Amino acid sequence: MAQESLHAVSQLIEEPVEKRPGALDSLIERGVIQRPELEKLLCASQGSARLLERSLRELGVPKHEILLSFSNHYGLPFVEFSEKLVVHADLAAKLDLCALKRDLWFPIRVGARRAQVVTSKPEDPLLVEKIKRALGKDCIQLIFALPSDIIRMIEHNQDVNPGFPPEAGRTCLAVLRTRLASERTKMSRYRTNMAKGRTGLAAIRIGVKLITISLTLLRIFGIGWLTAIEALILLGGTFMVAEGLSWYMPMRRAESETIGYVPARSTFGTTIPEVITTEVGSVLTRSEPVKGAEQLRNRWARLSPVMRRRFFAIDRSDLAEERTLLAMYRTRMARARTGLAFASTGTSVVGLGVLLWRNYHFGAWSIFYAALIMTGVAMFFEGSRWYFPGRRAVVESIKTTRQIEESTSIWDFMFRAFSRLDDLPPKLTLKASYAPGIWGTTGLALERTLLAERRNVKARLRTTLARSRTGLRFIRTGVSIFSIGFGLQVYFGWINIWWTLFDLVLIVAGLFMISEGLFWFVKAERRKKQLPYCWEGLEIRMPDYAKPTQLWKKVIFNYEDDDCGS
Repeated sequence: MAQESLHAVSQLIEEPVEKRPGALDSLIERGVIQRPELEKLLCASQGSARLLERSLRELGVPKHEILLSFSNHYGLPFVEFSEKLVVHADLAAKLDLCALKRDLWFPIRVGARRAQVVTSKPEDPLLVEKIKRALGKDCIQLIFALPSDIIRMIEHNQDVNPGFPPEAGRTCLAVLRTRLASERTKMSRYRTNMAKGRTGLAAIRIGVKLITISLTLLRIFGIGWLTAIEALILLGGTFMVAEGLSWYMPMRRAESETIGYVPARSTFGTTIPEVITTEVGSVLTRSEPVKGAEQLRNRWARLSPVMRRRFFAIDRSDLAEERTLLAMYRTRMARARTGLAFASTGTSVVGLGVLLWRNYHFGAWSIFYAALIMTGVAMFFEGSRWYFPGRRAVVESIKTTRQIEESTSIWDFMFRAFSRLDDLPPKLTLKASYAPGIWGTTGLALERTLLAERRNVKARLRTTLARSRTGLRFIRTGVSIFSIGFGLQVYFGWINIWWTLFDLVLIVAGLFMISEGLFWFVKAERRKKQLPYCWEGLEIRMPDYAKPTQLWKKVIFNYEDDDCGS
């Protein structure tokens, strides 16, 4: 059969063009189209099979008439797209499916000796040879199909919807989501290390205070019966500083190595997230809007279950990107809180050193006072270097969260009314043997996507709580700076203009930090009260895909065991 088909095709190819009947002449004979119209279309298509098919379909020529004309002309059977036409995964992995889309051929069955290949250009001997080399078969049975059907066959095996790039395949998206989950795990580990670092900072603060207390006692009372106690306090403080540094320094050297992100907004499958490699590293970006994707999604009721699951996979990738972005904001804010904890301690040490410097006369102890001030200044700048990145994270998180909440969610999209007449679902013949089958699988995909959206709502709540904690950290740091400046000014008065200016700078800086912290804290607390996830009795409609949406039951979720502050 294959050899006879190839022989017939070769005869048609060798026949002079002027003697060979046109492949679409039968359309004229059956009165489907007039010759002037056909000649005009052939001229406009310029030899492109895709343009010719599109022009014929736009002219109203039925698809089966086109298939019959080409099938009779080439003496080959024809086939249309079906979701059942899937090649083995091992074969698909060996083929360049994008190249197959350009050449318009696709193997639908490959056996030990021969292969069945669908093509829209069976008259091309070079293509036939190329197919043989690609499949490693000498016996090829050709089957005719229109270019649009061949492209859909290839895209179906790429696991993408019509017109979507290969990056929209569910396997590619699953790899992306796994990578994003790995990034979130890495950031979670980094935040855990920062918590350990803050514990180390607390030990350093206590150690510096103990050292300062022991040396101050020595300065006041000199060497005497308290010397042994002062030595123990000094040793204890030194040990705590060393212990704290051993916890803090590894965290300081570790950086949160995350890939670059753009603000995430759900596009309902019209753009595709993708990780690209640049000179500066890996960056998460989005494709341009896929042509026709929005119109395809809006005709939801007419999509097959497989096509719906592909859209759900893109939705879950969008939601995973959003969670990762929010995790990055929380990581930056946690780093800012860690730094400000160190800065506030540095400010206290500077204040103590200035107090001792101004209260006692210059002498040998001035070296200790200067060392104390320099240590405090170093601690202040070490912590303050993370202030501005943390502040930017607060501002960006508010902006991103607002954008996300103002956009349409998966709940809004899935449970809206599809009232357009051209969106009415096709009549489907359902049998008991189909259950749960692909319909149940699609329902589970929808449920996973809706659960992912609920996780994102909680992620936004955790980000709001992180902003609240960051605001409190600003307030504590501001109170520390203000108290030191105010205390020095009250204690020493207006004696020296330069020291007075120093005190006023501390007071103003502290008030600024307090006001900014209150701004973030109050706004975050107000937002937290609007979210229901910290309250018992959340009511939600649970989908039952065997019933109409108006018959779905409502259930109440109890969050007594939920850690809302995590």
